[in-house]
Amino acid sequence: MPIDFFSEAESLKSKLYSIREEFHKNPELGDHEYKTSELIEKILDEIGLPHKRLLDTGVIARLEGKLPGKNSAVRSDIDALPVTESTGASFASCNPGVMHACGHDVHMTGALGAAMILKKLEKFLSGSVTFIFQPNEEGEGGAERLIEKNCLENIDAVFGAHVDPLLPAGHVGVKYGNFYAASAMFKVNVIGKSAHGAQRDKGIDSIEAAAHIVPEVLKIPGGVVTVGTFHAGTAGNVLAGNAELKGIIRTYGVDERARMCREFEEKAKKISSSFGAKCECDIQLSCPGIINDNDSLTRLVENTAREVLGGDKVHVIEKALFISEDFGYYLMARTGNFYHIGAGCEYPLHSDKFLPAPEAVTTAAALHSAVAFNFNKQD
Repeated sequence: MPIDFFSEAESLKSKLYSIREEFHKNPELGDHEYKTSELIEKILDEIGLPHKRLLDTGVIARLEGKLPGKNSAVRSDIDALPVTESTGASFASCNPGVMHACGHDVHMTGALGAAMILKKLEKFLSGSVTFIFQPNEEGEGGAERLIEKNCLENIDAVFGAHVDPLLPAGHVGVKYGNFYAASAMFKVNVIGKSAHGAQRDKGIDSIEAAAHIVPEVLKIPGGVVTVGTFHAGTAGNVLAGNAELKGIIRTYGVDERARMCREFEEKAKKISSSFGAKCECDIQLSCPGIINDNDSLTRLVENTAREVLGGDKVHVIEKALFISEDFGYYLMARTGNFYHIGAGCEYPLHSDKFLPAPEAVTTAAALHSAVAFNFNKQD
């Protein structure tokens, strides 16, 4: 029997819009999403899906179909950002200084909408679908820690999505191959020697050394280096004994990331040494990047999107992005696919004015449910 997943999602529009607004009004930072998790559990209870907690705020729910088949998962992140909202929306954040500025309110609602649709269609559903509501995507390795807790047990493939302000509402984007960048956070401590400002020859100027490091590391080929902070010195008439740089390295793939990190550290230490200073580099690997396959699963997502939304609303993304997302940890553990949901918003991600169009939640619900349904029934 043909199933109209778009119509199923549209029939839930009023309910999903209300849920999204409730999430948006009550954002919580990573690993503190207690009220968020309680609301997710309340909705899962209403749907009739059993669920459990992993970590303190992660929620895992599983829907068993009535037919034999594969087992898929749909992942949503649930945390917000330390941003003061200025959208002027009637459902703006009620938590001062915290905002869903990255669209995770839409992600959660889309996953819950997919659960509602598939629960209604469970007699036609092959295998099972697990819904993963992951804490702390924005910070300390929520995906990695959930995987360590076996959230992917008995799962064949995992799917996820992110809202995209560059796409109109109701549209989706699919990407073959490299999609998001692997990243590494760095802290560089340049150790010089403090001295009176009138006697520079008596000291070693850490600011001068660090200032020469910045333009050189920015030139490293193969990715993007961002120096986000530069702190040094205690007084205007004293040669700074220490200078600290913090930032992030982004590139495609973990092998290229390893090369860039090595080159970064070599440059920082060589330049520091040329000024007589010492250099301590602390580089912490973070997101491994997102690399979709170039064949079957990405084609399944693209074809499913065309069936559900119409070909004119499906875009094949040509250029990989230098943003990071911890969904890559799931793709290191299982096959899967990550795609974009049109946000129809003129402001960028993480802006205090970022507010995806409400239609994004029904688009996500329709596509998530159809992708999981179609994957599970494959031979």
